[in-house]
Amino acid sequence: MRRWAAVVGMVAGLAGVLDAQTPTRIRLGTLAPQGTSYHRILQEMGEQLRTRTNGSVQLTVYAGTMGSELEIVRRLRLGQLQAGALTVVGLREIDPAVSALAQILLMFHSLDESEWVRERLAPDLATRLADKGVVVLFWADAGWVRYFTSVPVAHPDEFKKLKIFVTAGDNLQFDMMKSSGYTPVSLEYSDALTALQTGMIDAVPTVPLYALAGQYATVAKYMLEVNWVPLAGATVINKKTYDALTPAERTALHDVAATAGPRFQTAGREEGDSAVAAMKRRGLTVVAPGAASEWKAMAEGFYPKIRGRMVPADMFDEVVKLVAEYRSTHPGK
Repeated sequence: MRRWAAVVGMVAGLAGVLDAQTPTRIRLGTLAPQGTSYHRILQEMGEQLRTRTNGSVQLTVYAGTMGSELEIVRRLRLGQLQAGALTVVGLREIDPAVSALAQILLMFHSLDESEWVRERLAPDLATRLADKGVVVLFWADAGWVRYFTSVPVAHPDEFKKLKIFVTAGDNLQFDMMKSSGYTPVSLEYSDALTALQTGMIDAVPTVPLYALAGQYATVAKYMLEVNWVPLAGATVINKKTYDALTPAERTALHDVAATAGPRFQTAGREEGDSAVAAMKRRGLTVVAPGAASEWKAMAEGFYPKIRGRMVPADMFDEVVKLVAEYRSTHPGK
């Protein structure tokens, strides 16, 4: 019996050593196309994390291969992925309060203004997301969402005649547009180019970098220069994986994320500008909008349907309050 107990003890001890040597593997999913600045920065974040933890934490980035953002969130919940670089489209599936950052049409006058508001909402939003099982590593935006259209559009009445892409599964957006007399078409972004080519849709909303990567401008040769919403989002890790890290590993993770976040945002905005220039060289026409008051009236017409449905009422009201505060303390911006 003593020998058996000794053998059992040795096996248990060996198992403990092996467990200690087994690295924590974090699989991160993102819609960002391979080769973009987003992809490279996330990969570099993973390399830095591996170095900082002596290989005990290893992050692998899956760029553009894990389906839609709703699918990435589903995989996070199932444990097939442990992290994600998500826009508001995915994050709001975890907690709808995040919609306040990028669902209120024409609310923000500048990216600086939207970032200022986001910084003040971030602690509350991070707490809400943590309560739903994910930890925020960093927030960022990728610039303005613009509409790429197959015909030139300068006025809201022209825009209303188009067949407009809506992300598959975004039933609130679909219903809001339908009930307002628009023609939404529910699709995955992977199907957007074919839908443009066949005339199933006439317009797709996205940031210029994604439009370039998806080749949308080969068919949708017009970009309406209206800053609808910032493409805001966050890189997150599921709480189960996060809690299993040692304190030193968590510190390393937060440190590399703190470095990656600003780079992610700066590079993304710059790459968006260069994407517009590249598409213009290939035939894209940037269409100046008609009177700003026309578009603002159109956007505000949606607000009663956005507030309390797409964006929780308390968060909608908080954004309105913060925007007013920003403008009162930053005159001329």
